[in-house]
Amino acid sequence: MALGTAALLLVTACATASRAPQSSPTPPGVAPSASATSASAGNAANPPVSPRYAYPPTRTTDTVDVLHGVRVADPYRWLEDGSSEEVRRWAQAQNAFTRAWLDRLPEREPLRKRFRELYDIERVGPPVRRGQRYFWKQKDVGREKDVLYFRLGKHGEKRVLLDPNTWSADGSVSLGGHSVSHDGKLVAYQVKKNNSDEAVLEIVEVPSGKKRPEVIEGAKYTSAVAWNPESTGFYYVRVPPVGGAVTVAERPGFAEVRFHRLGDDPAKDALVREATHDPKTFQAVDMSRDGRFVLVTVEHGWTSSDVYFQDRVKKPGVWQTLVAGTGDRYDVSAYGGRLYMLTNRGAPHFRVYRVDAERASDQAAWSEIVPERADTTIDIVNVVGRRLSVLTIRDVVQRLEVRELDGKLAYEVTLPEPGSVSPLYGEEDEDEAYFRNESFAQPPEIHEISVRSGKTTLVYETHVPVDASRYVSEQRFATSKDGTRVPYFLLRDRSRPLDGTAPALLYGYGGFSVSLTPTFSSTAFPWLEHGGVFAIATLRGGAEYGEAWHQAGMRHNKQHVFDDFIAVAEALVAEKATRADRLVIRGDSNGGLLVGAALTERPDLFKVALCGVPLLDMLRYHLFGSGKTWIEEYGSADDPEDFRALYAYSPYHHVSAGVAYPSVLLFSADSDDRVDPLHARKFAAMLQARSAGGPVLLRIQEHAGHGGADKIQALVDERADAYAFALAEVAH
Repeated sequence: MALGTAALLLVTACATASRAPQSSPTPPGVAPSASATSASAGNAANPPVSPRYAYPPTRTTDTVDVLHGVRVADPYRWLEDGSSEEVRRWAQAQNAFTRAWLDRLPEREPLRKRFRELYDIERVGPPVRRGQRYFWKQKDVGREKDVLYFRLGKHGEKRVLLDPNTWSADGSVSLGGHSVSHDGKLVAYQVKKNNSDEAVLEIVEVPSGKKRPEVIEGAKYTSAVAWNPESTGFYYVRVPPVGGAVTVAERPGFAEVRFHRLGDDPAKDALVREATHDPKTFQAVDMSRDGRFVLVTVEHGWTSSDVYFQDRVKKPGVWQTLVAGTGDRYDVSAYGGRLYMLTNRGAPHFRVYRVDAERASDQAAWSEIVPERADTTIDIVNVVGRRLSVLTIRDVVQRLEVRELDGKLAYEVTLPEPGSVSPLYGEEDEDEAYFRNESFAQPPEIHEISVRSGKTTLVYETHVPVDASRYVSEQRFATSKDGTRVPYFLLRDRSRPLDGTAPALLYGYGGFSVSLTPTFSSTAFPWLEHGGVFAIATLRGGAEYGEAWHQAGMRHNKQHVFDDFIAVAEALVAEKATRADRLVIRGDSNGGLLVGAALTERPDLFKVALCGVPLLDMLRYHLFGSGKTWIEEYGSADDPEDFRALYAYSPYHHVSAGVAYPSVLLFSADSDDRVDPLHARKFAAMLQARSAGGPVLLRIQEHAGHGGADKIQALVDERADAYAFALAEVAH
């Protein structure tokens, strides 16, 4: 789900209290007085609107909930049941209406051709060495999906290990995460249908390419497994199937840690750590390379974590608590009998501790080896080449430091261009490592590095058919409603003056500690080539400025994210980068919520909204999909105070009849098991019934999960539809 100073954040907490629903007789979302079978629904405050477009008909009901004394209407509750035949027919009709609209747009075919040129290129990921073998993912020209390759030795023959392009005739079966055993002879990997989150684990023998007979069900939360040193088995997280007490909403709380020994029946895998039975949590497991430590982390959303460990040498079979119940975040790894801990405890920008395992319970004995810095957020820490790889963010740009195990700075890695960089990929005891670097102007590069000397060698360049030198990127700042300084990046043709005539596309995320640092985005160039400007907002809710920046955009502070986004949009207009009638906004998932809130709060400020796989009914989101895992981020309507904050901005409940809302294209996926497609269905129906503005279209992608289908052509078609629609609407 992604995207100043910390001092400002403390005085602006809980600003959404002033936006609580008022005690008027008909607040937004109150039920219509009677059911109807039409495309319009309304009441005294929201009278029916004669649709400007011949949308497929949508019936309404008089469903009303009374939540904490407030009557809340839900006229499209029936659209929640995606398994019903009526909803399926409705969705098919909507998709057909949308398809007919988009297919006739003049720019669609040229855009499809251009996006194909940009996306159907060779892309290579950083290699991972295990034993004598190197493994990496690669997208080859003409292939729809990434392939997992390997070679024996650095210069050995390249061989295909896993090619999901061959797994199904229609491309609906996907390769998820994978983990290579320490000896490089086995790979455990996720297999997903329709690129959904649901997955099974399979195992392949590398030398022969032969699949082992074990198939492990319930691997939805196991993108990586923890192999033991002997490569004879691994720890993983398993979640049981839906049934009985295991409902879709409660299912995450039933996830448990198990150990699979090769050759055993997965149904009999040993239980290592029991389920939390708290659906707001995730569990993750890791094992130190030497096999001494097993670590289990219980994540409470994206806000805090608890860490437990077993010392299999000193106290085998005994779980010890490293940290629990502090309300802080911890990321812990083990090396050389010590635990290395990245945490925001008492340090919103994070610090690093080194902990002797035998004295782990004595927090006074923890040694701070990398202190917090006021201007820099520590993002990721891992051990590579007997040193610490420390990834940081300063002013929304990533940097990479290499430090000694006592925290002393050895050197900062010199990057070709400031932007985004990965942590070092390599073995704990080996000098050879790799990293990826990119920026707005530089496509991804892969570099080899000697951890000991810091010497780097460029080993791979991505070649994209664009002339990036034509464009310039600059960081600017807007002022949010409460005075907070909000950064954003603006990309534009350096030869084109900012005179307010260019169409602008503004992207944002703002949540779950996701940082939007500068990356090379092929998506931006077709928009720029059509004379547009491309903007990326750095909103509260992300982690660009540490945990305080995150918390200032979550739960009761969520309104800050929307205010920040609106402030950036207003700045684009004020600085003549565009006009309101030329401004397009885009966001996906949590960013789809952002777009929904922005267009309902400021419909006058935007011409087009591209809203992808969104959350939009914030009073019921936690009852579906993975919703309960996000309660720590958003809150729950079951709680009176959370309800007031959620109801104040929930987009579905703030669509008023007769308002000229922007033209809207909603993107949904038929197999999205993370954010239920009900949000897009209900919001589309509400907008179609009430908006007096532009068209409202619902696009439903087949054989696709939350991230869409993983085929290049599916991405090409989606991007072409989005841009063709937006360009047509801003031209009106």
